[in-house]
Parts: sequence; C-alpha cells; structure tokens
Amino acid sequence: MSTNPERGTLRVYLGAAPGVGKTFAMLNEGRRRADRGTDVVIGYVETHGRQHTLEQIGQLPVVPRVERHYRGSGFTEMDLDALLVRRPEVALVDELAHTNIPGGQHEKRWQDVDELLDAGINVITTVNVQHLESLNDVVEHITGVPQRETVPDAVVRAADQIELVDSTPEALRRRMAHGNIYTPDKVDAALANYFRVGNLTALRELALLWLADRVEEGLRRYRTQHDIDSTWETRERVVVALTGGPEGPTLIRRASRIAARATSGELLAVHVARGDGLTGASPAALAEQQRLVESLGATYHQVVDGDIPAALLDFARAENATQLVLGASRRGRWAHFLTGPGIGAAVTRHSGDIDVHIVTHEEAGSARRLPQLRGGLPFRRQLAGALIAVVLLPALTAALVRLHQLALPSQILIYLLLVLAVSLTGGLLPALLAAVAASLLLNYYFIGPVHTLSIDRPDNIIALVAFLVVAVAVSLVVELTERRTRQAARASAEAETLSMLAGSVLRGERALPALLARLREAFGMDSVTLLHRADADAGWTDVAAAGEPVGGSPDSADTTLDVTDGYRLALRGRTLSAADQRVLEAFAAQAAIVLRQRELVEAVAAAEPLAELDRTRTALLAAVSHDLRTPLASAKAAVTSLRDGEVVWSAHDRAELLATADESLDRLARLVDNLLDMSRLQAGALPVFRRPLGLAEVVPRALDDLGADAAGVRMQIPEQLPDILADPALLERILVNLVGNALRYSGGPPVVTASAIADRVELRVVDRGPGVPQGAREQIFAPFQRLGDRDNTIGLGLGLALSRGLAEAMGGALTPEDTPGGGLTMVLQLPAVGRVDAAVPAESLT
Repeated sequence: MSTNPERGTLRVYLGAAPGVGKTFAMLNEGRRRADRGTDVVIGYVETHGRQHTLEQIGQLPVVPRVERHYRGSGFTEMDLDALLVRRPEVALVDELAHTNIPGGQHEKRWQDVDELLDAGINVITTVNVQHLESLNDVVEHITGVPQRETVPDAVVRAADQIELVDSTPEALRRRMAHGNIYTPDKVDAALANYFRVGNLTALRELALLWLADRVEEGLRRYRTQHDIDSTWETRERVVVALTGGPEGPTLIRRASRIAARATSGELLAVHVARGDGLTGASPAALAEQQRLVESLGATYHQVVDGDIPAALLDFARAENATQLVLGASRRGRWAHFLTGPGIGAAVTRHSGDIDVHIVTHEEAGSARRLPQLRGGLPFRRQLAGALIAVVLLPALTAALVRLHQLALPSQILIYLLLVLAVSLTGGLLPALLAAVAASLLLNYYFIGPVHTLSIDRPDNIIALVAFLVVAVAVSLVVELTERRTRQAARASAEAETLSMLAGSVLRGERALPALLARLREAFGMDSVTLLHRADADAGWTDVAAAGEPVGGSPDSADTTLDVTDGYRLALRGRTLSAADQRVLEAFAAQAAIVLRQRELVEAVAAAEPLAELDRTRTALLAAVSHDLRTPLASAKAAVTSLRDGEVVWSAHDRAELLATADESLDRLARLVDNLLDMSRLQAGALPVFRRPLGLAEVVPRALDDLGADAAGVRMQIPEQLPDILADPALLERILVNLVGNALRYSGGPPVVTASAIADRVELRVVDRGPGVPQGAREQIFAPFQRLGDRDNTIGLGLGLALSRGLAEAMGGALTPEDTPGGGLTMVLQLPAVGRVDAAVPAESLT
C-alpha cells in the first residue's frame, strides 16, 4: 500500500456472509453523503438483481463500465481510467476481492482501489469475510466451497474505517427463503449447503473475531505511535508471573478468580527465563502449569530476559495489563538481608498504574538454609588439577628464582596464570590449594626478607593479599560456571525428554511397549518392565517390557517406582539418582494414564456388544410381537375364509381375499428382508458392490417399485450432475424407504431433487409434512421404533435405520433437515466420481 500523504481514505463494509446487505449499506452511505453535497459516483456495483439494492442506487451518477473480451466472451469491468479522469470526492466500488478480466491495468480490484486512493479519491467498498486471505482455507473447510478470489488481510486492515455488516443466521435464511438474495431456482441448494445454520454461525464468529483483532491491533498501534506507556483500562487484563515452583497452581487459580470478577476479564500467564539459559525451574512443573493455564481459558507466554522485574513490567505494559499477580518470595530472612528485597518489591516499586498482588502461599519463606557447595567437576579432573599444581608450582618457582631480573608484579601475574590453569582443569578445591601454595612461595622466595615468611614492606603485603583474593575469585567463577553449565545441560536433557514424551502422546503413541522403550532410551537402561500384582499374596506378572533381561519382580530391579494400584515400574541397568526422579515420575504418570485408558477401552468394548444385543433383543421382541403378527394374521384370516366350505364367496369377494393375502404376505416378506439386511449390516457381513452410476437411472426404478403411490412424486435431477459411486441395489432400497416415508407423512406430493458440491452429490427427498423436532432427529434412525408410535401397522420401524446403515456402508451419509416453510427433508450424501469444481445447484422446484 502506498504512503502518499494526500492519499484518499478507505472505508470497508465487511460482510459476515453473502446477502447480509453490505452493498445496500455502501449505497446508503453514498446517498447520505451525496445529500450533504459530496461528489459521489458509483465506480462499480453488483446488485445481483436484488430489488431493494437496485432502489438504493437512486440518482447517484454511475461511471459506465468498460467492456473486455476474454476467450470468446464479453465481460464488463470497472473503468479505472474514467474514474481517474472524473476524479470524484468519493467512489463506490463493490466486491474488493474481485479478479479483473485480463486486459486491464491490474489483476485485482483491490489494486484498482489502491490507485484511486493514491490519486486522492476516497473509496467506499465491500468484501465478505470468506474472501480474506488468512481465513480462506478455514472457510473452505467449514462450508466445503473453495473461494478463489481473495484479498490480502493487510489491505483491509489498512482501511481507515471497517464496519461489520451482520445478520443472524435465522434472519438470513428467512431472507433467502423469501427470494431476497438468490433466485428461486437456487434457494433450496443454497439453504441446504452454504447457508446452513452452522455455516452461517461459524462465518459470523470468524468475522467478529477478525474485527476484534483489528480493533485491538489499532489500539496497540495508537499507543505505540503516541508513546503511551500507561495502562488504559479498556478491559481487565491480569498477568500472573510463574517461576515453575510449587506455588504456581495457587497463583494461577487466584489470578483466574481475580480475572473472573471483571466483565470480559482476560488472564495471561508469563514465565521469564534468564537470558543465560540457566534456570532452576522444572520443565515438567512448567508444562503442568501451562496445561492448568490453558484449561482455565487463559494464554501462556514465555520471555527471555536477565532482568526479571523489568521483563515482567514490560510484558504487562505491552499487553495493556491492569493487574499483575506475583507469589510471595520463597527466600528466607538471611537471603533478604544479603541480596535485597527481591523481585516482588522491585516490581511493586516500578509498577506505576498497574496493580500488583503479592499472593502468599505455603512455600513462602521456606528456603531457610543456604545452598550446599558441591563439586561441579568429576574427581578425575580435580585430581588432574591437583597434579598440575604439585608439578608446576615447584618448577615455576625454580625457574623464577633463576630469573632475577623479573619484578615482583610480573612474578605475581605468572603465578596467577598458573592458578587459573589449575582452576580451569580441576575446579575450586585444587585452585584454592594452588593459590595458598603460590602465595607462600611468593612470600618465601621473592618478597623480602627472602627465605622467611616475614614481609618488610606494606605494599608487598597488599600485593600478596590482592593476589590471593584474585586467585580465589577466579577459581570461584570458574567453579560456578562449570556447575551452571552442568545444570543447564541437565535441564536441557530433561526438557528434551519431557518434550519427546509429550510429542509421543500427541502423535498417538500410547501403547505401553512404545512408552517403555522411550523410558529405556531416555535413561540408558538395560530393560524396563511394567509389573502387575493383583493382591499382596499374588506374584508379579509382566504387563509390558522393553529391553533384556526382563525384570520378573521388583527385587531383581535396580530402580523401582509405583505407577498405580498394583502396578510398578522395574528398571534394570543402574541405580537412578534423585535428580532423575522427576522425569521418571512423568513417565510413570503417563504409564498410569495409558493403563487407565486401556482398562476403559476394554470395559467399553466388553459392555457395548452386550448392551447393543440387549437393546436389539428387547426392541425386536416388542416389534415382532405386533408388526410381524399383523400381516401374518391378515393373510391367515384371508386364507381361512377361502377354505371355509360353509360360505359361498362371490368371484369379487374371492379376488379381494386373495389380494389381501397377497399384499399381507408381500409386506411380511419386506419386513423379513429388512430384518435380515439389518442383521447383516450390524454383523458387518452385508456385501457392497460400488460402481459409477447416474442418479437419473436409479431414482425412476425406485419410484416404479413404489407403484401407484409414487405417481405424484416430482423428480428434479440436473442433467449436468456428475456420476456417483454406489451400489445400485442398495441405493434403490434407500430411495424406496425414503420416498415411501415421505409419501406416508407428507401433506403434499414429495419432491426428489439433487445437487453437487465439492466431492459429493446430495440427493434430497423433500416432504411438506409435520416435520421432526430438532431434539428428536437422531431418534428416528433407531431401529424397531417410529417417532411418536403414531401408527403401529406399517412396519418394524427399520426403514430409516436401515437406510442410514446402507448409506454409510457405501461411504455416504443420511441426515435430516428442516424443509423451508415446514416439513422434513432427508439428505442423502454420496461420493461423486471426481471432485466437483463448481457447485451444481438443484433444478427449480416451481
């Protein structure tokens, strides 16, 4: 986008969905400005034949479009040159994301608009949320409709004004049903596809969230441009500082309660890692606290900075936070006395208008002992340092004695270099010994009077003391650096191991052998075994293992850890240190989760067939007791009457009785066929032979099977509809059931229509009957029942249950929808042969 200082202003009407009225709003704004005397022209407007939109044009002048030819067809586009010559104050340009026909100056209309703005012309334009580049793939995933015309988000975000044009999904669908958006021949397909309630709700949420981000971004940009560091309390934002310590969960829950007290309060958690990468925080504890933060609907952040108080305040101000929650210090009184008041006091002193909460907890002031000094280097390196001191100190002294011309300062520096070499090699203890020995050698051989430990000049005393202090200080720094390096390596290894463990869970690697194999690799063990014992008197059994030899009991293991009741991990190879327990406990916790999940899966798997069998048996007995007996009784009565020799039947009566018996036996045969198919379907033994076929060849056969009852059914199958992949016989059974059900309940003749979108073809059986309540939609697909039990003489209630099962067996789906104006529409979705590049709408139902 250009940065011309005389650039025009851009106003964007952002539509949550097609048809919400953004073009109407744009024209209405243009007319309002024209009435105030502003020179407003229409550069381009697309009314889509909507009468209310056409009326809004009124007396506004329209710049004629330019005609272009492409691939043998003529198209009209906005005349950019004419607009630049006309140079109005305001230009109305519809459909910002439009792709221009080749032959113009720019590929996209938003580029045309950019040139108008550079010319100093103010522009009012429109765009739908599905055309924003960042949301394009999300919208396609929601609606199944690809959007090939997009506009970069930065273009829209750079607008001087953005106004959301919104409508509830119900109101938009009513407008659609009344013909205010699309022509009648496209209404049914649009309502059933793109304009579903779920789709419209999701698009509306996307638009609101995108616009909210833009408002927040604008506020942040304004504060930055005007160097505003103070907090603007536009909403309560609470920042909780986490150290990874045991007080973390207490702080998070307290901060969450503080944020919950405010309307639209927001909670953010932040952990400040030291800039040198060294930290005492447990990666496992931080990961657990992050999960707690996210479970409360908050966000987790991590920043790196050596100055923790400054980093916390910088983060809080950058997020426009109003409150900051810290934990009371865990340091003891001696630490406060020696190193100052700590982070909480520093933050409070410089917080300004940010409220600071210091939350007490059980760990506050618990660190009463000074840390123990433990060697950071292995014994072998310490021994090497000591040997260097023992060998080189005498050699160096002998060499310096021979070199009488060196002054004392030079001799001190040479000894200091030797002490530094000892420190780098062997660490603190050998360096301290070398420093003391070097100071004694300096005193005895080089500081007068020589060959005594006396010192005759005060400056020599100062030099010797300084040497000793510097040597000890350097040794301490080297020791501390080595210790921190080892701690960092340890923390990094733990973090990597825990990250690997978390990644394996996210990737679905939950089998116990895989988990135990990762545990064995992490600690370099010979074998890891998960043991189980049913009770205290029983022996241990192997549940899963990784490596050899497999531990048969905890007694044969080097390290053991309880997992859950009756389960224990046994590790063989070496004894793990206390520092390894944190990571080991994380593995044990994950193993417990896997065991629990396996138990639940096994319990569900064992109970589900029994429950399903019980439900099926109960329903079958109830259904068979009536539904099979009814046609059987009718056929039996007809045959018994014909065999009665005491009654003389006329030819008409005889034919009627035979017809009754025949119809009853046919109905009985259909019921038995449905029962057999349902049982095969539930057992997974129903053969399915899918092949490409056209709906136009299957639907008529299904209507013929229904006989005279289907005479009033209207069939509307588009000629350009792609073939589907289905089993012809099973598809015919589904259609017979669906159309028969619609004939039974419809208040008028049912309609069978079809449309294509993305990778599927949707066939709809539309009735105008009483419909089905939203909460009872799934109930109608349960076998051996009919919704409301309004008629118990028409079958086993297997029709819809069998139809859905057959559809799913062919890779499709069967779902119910409301019929616009009342009734129920059954939607049968089946895979198309190849992807549908452009949606094929249903034929007109008028």
